[in-house]
Amino acid sequence: MSSLDLQRVARRAGASALIATAVFAGASTAATRGTRPASGGAAMAATVKTAGTLTRPSTQRKLGVRMLRQGLHGTDVTILQGYLTIAGYPTSVDGDFGPATATSVADFKQAHAMTPANGVAGANFIKALESAISAYESDVPTATTTINPDGTATAPAGAPDAVVAAITAANQIIDTSYCVGGGHGKWNSSCYDCSGSASYVLHGAGLLSSSEDSTGLETYGQPGPGKWISIYSDPSHAFIVIGGRAFDTADYGGPNIPSGTGPRWRSNPLGNLADGGNYVVRHPPGL
Repeated sequence: MSSLDLQRVARRAGASALIATAVFAGASTAATRGTRPASGGAAMAATVKTAGTLTRPSTQRKLGVRMLRQGLHGTDVTILQGYLTIAGYPTSVDGDFGPATATSVADFKQAHAMTPANGVAGANFIKALESAISAYESDVPTATTTINPDGTATAPAGAPDAVVAAITAANQIIDTSYCVGGGHGKWNSSCYDCSGSASYVLHGAGLLSSSEDSTGLETYGQPGPGKWISIYSDPSHAFIVIGGRAFDTADYGGPNIPSGTGPRWRSNPLGNLADGGNYVVRHPPGL
């Protein structure tokens, strides 16, 4: 196991407690990447896991009662921040409408051609955001990738060709080891690092022409989780989730088959978020 992965394992126990914190309790793991905020791994995990709760009618009625703007606090602000994070605009979920939340609101407006593209969340904005969340919820496949006894994986029935190709590519490197820079100098290697293995998978699916490091993957494709493929990346680590299973060099959720330190399939798609990293989630267009 690499020194980076060992550090993550050492932090797992403390970070896991944060993952269990409900969105409505205002879990906050704020981080700053330049002037653009990114939610911490624990906040991202909590938000995604409570997506069903956030879209219940009783929860939705808490939004739209008042216009939300910078300086306000409350449960409706917390729900707004959770929605923004799920929609692909990572926001610290803390119930405090600060500059970072205003930036996410403005970014969402700009991406959806809403005017004025400012940081104020009015009725039309809330309606558009709720529609985006409902679309994401209804578009998530019910079937998941199967991890086989030999450590390979099989795509669920009906998966697009690109998804099948990505899984096939991942299966080709499950017996490799971990090494810094592996998979970046050349596609075929005896060892891969985190972003090198994610890049290999995307390349095998025809979705990436040249390998990217973890920072580069932060801007890959489109924002937010995908229907089939999601890439989680921060400046120090990256992993990819395909059909509800993670392909990762860090062992969060196993099984670690075959044993070793390289990229392997993991049952828990969001287990690696326990390391407390400041992950941005992206997806290939259309997937």
